[in-house]
Amino acid sequence: MMSNETNNDDRAEAEFVAPDDQFANHEFVIPEVKVKLVADMQKWIKSQAYHDYVGFLTCLSTAVKGKPLSVDCLVSKPVEKLLEMLGRLSTLVDETPPVEQPQRFGNKGYRTWLNHVKDEAVDLTKTILPVNLHRAAEEVSDYLVQGFGNETRIDYGTGHEASFASFLCCLYRLRVLTPHDQVAIVTKVFNSYLDLARKLQRTYRMEPAGSQGVWGLDDFQFIPFILGSSQLIMHQSIRPKDFAKEDVVREYHSEYMFLECIKHINEVKSGPFAEHSSLLYSIGSVPHWGKVNSGLFKMYKAEVLQKFPVIQHFKFGSILSIEPNS
Repeated sequence: MMSNETNNDDRAEAEFVAPDDQFANHEFVIPEVKVKLVADMQKWIKSQAYHDYVGFLTCLSTAVKGKPLSVDCLVSKPVEKLLEMLGRLSTLVDETPPVEQPQRFGNKGYRTWLNHVKDEAVDLTKTILPVNLHRAAEEVSDYLVQGFGNETRIDYGTGHEASFASFLCCLYRLRVLTPHDQVAIVTKVFNSYLDLARKLQRTYRMEPAGSQGVWGLDDFQFIPFILGSSQLIMHQSIRPKDFAKEDVVREYHSEYMFLECIKHINEVKSGPFAEHSSLLYSIGSVPHWGKVNSGLFKMYKAEVLQKFPVIQHFKFGSILSIEPNS
C-alpha cells in the first residue's frame, strides 16, 4: 500500500478524480478507544493501524529528503482543500478570542473554539473527500477533531499530533491523497497544521500534555523533528552541530521544519538552550542528519508510539484498525 515513489517532474495541477471505488461496500465506523490496559499495547504494535501509520510517516520522511519547504511540488485538489480547511480553523481562532479568567494557563476560550470545530468537522472533511466517499467523513473527521488538544484539560501533546497525522493517513489509505502528494503533505499541509497548533498553544495558553520538560525533545511536538531532519540530509552547510546557532536559525528557519521548531522553542523558553532543551541539544553531537533522522524515528516509536499513556487515547476504526496486520 505504501510507496516511496514521488512524481517530482509533474508540475501540472491534478484533477480531483475520485479514487477507484474499492470502498463501495465498506462499512465505516466511528473510531473507538481500544487500548485500555497495558497488556493491550501488543495488539496495537502488531495492528494494521500501527503498520500503516509508521509506513505513512516513513514515506513522508523519505519524500522530503533534502527538500526545503519552498520546493516546487504538485499541489492537488485534495491538498488545496486541506489547506483551505486549516485556513478556516485558523480564522475560527481569530473569531474566538480568549476569555477573561483568573488562571494563567488553559484558557476556556479553547473549548468554545473546539466546539466550533466539532460542529464543522464532518462538513469540512466532506470537502476533501470525493462524493463516493462521503460516507467515510464521520470516521475520518474524528481524527481531525482529536488533533488539536484535549477539551477537558486544555492541553496538547504528541498524542494529538499523532491524531492529525492519522487523519492524513486515513485520507492516504482511502487513496484521496496519493504518493504524488507526499511532498506537499509535509511542506504545505503538515507545516500549516504546525502553524495552527502553535497559534492554539499561544492563544489559549495550552498546557503541554505529559511534558517531560527539560528531559523531553519538545513540550508539544515530535513529528516535525523527524521530517525536518530528513529535509536537512545532504545540506551543503548546515550540520547537526549548527542547528542551535542563532544565525543559522535566523537565516534558514522558514525553509526547514527542524529549524522552525528551534526558533519557536527559543521564543517560548528562556535561558541557555543546552539547559532548557538538553536532550534536543545533544543531537548536535550526532555526525550527520541521516543518523539524526533514523535515531529520532526510533525514539518516536519508543517514546510515543509504544507508550501506554499516549496510546490509551488513540482511536481505532475501520480504516486504521486494531486488527492484526496481515
